Amino acid sequence: MDIEVELRSFITKEQFDKFLELFKQNGRLIKEDNQETYYFNAKEDLRIQKNDFFSKIWMKKGKIHDESREEIEIKFPKEEFDKLEKLFVNMGFDVNIKWFRKRYEFEWEGITVCLDYTRGYGHIIEFEKMSSEDEKDNALAILKDKFTSLGIPITPREEFESKFREYKDNWRELTRI
Repeated sequence: MDIEVELRSFITKEQFDKFLELFKQNGRLIKEDNQETYYFNAKEDLRIQKNDFFSKIWMKKGKIHDESREEIEIKFPKEEFDKLEKLFVNMGFDVNIKWFRKRYEFEWEGITVCLDYTRGYGHIIEFEKMSSEDEKDNALAILKDKFTSLGIPITPREEFESKFREYKDNWRELTRI
């Protein structure tokens, strides 16, 4: 089960707060996390991340914002993050984007629910299920049904891609504190 199937949508701050309370009451909080993620200029979607628990390298095959992609992840102690960045920069990879995110992750009715606030980017709700290649369409149908049951409209891929390009071009200004 190495295929990540996900469905996400931009939401307002008010919706974020409402869903946070809903999942605190009806789901199981897996973790609350602060994440710093760097995307590199690699052929594949290559990233490193430092969070409250560990650091990691991970690569996602396919295109960003695909509904399902193979994911490969390797974890390290969080103190190793600066070394990971140095390693990739010394191998010739430049940091294209930095993301600064507060994430709440829940288990709810057999799916992983993430509520994210990313500085300069916005509030997002994401539903995720890990799947096999053969079961990914079924997993996506389940996620769509859950979105519908909560009245969450699916943000079109084009909107995510447009917002991503805008963030990529302006992240230094957008994340300035």
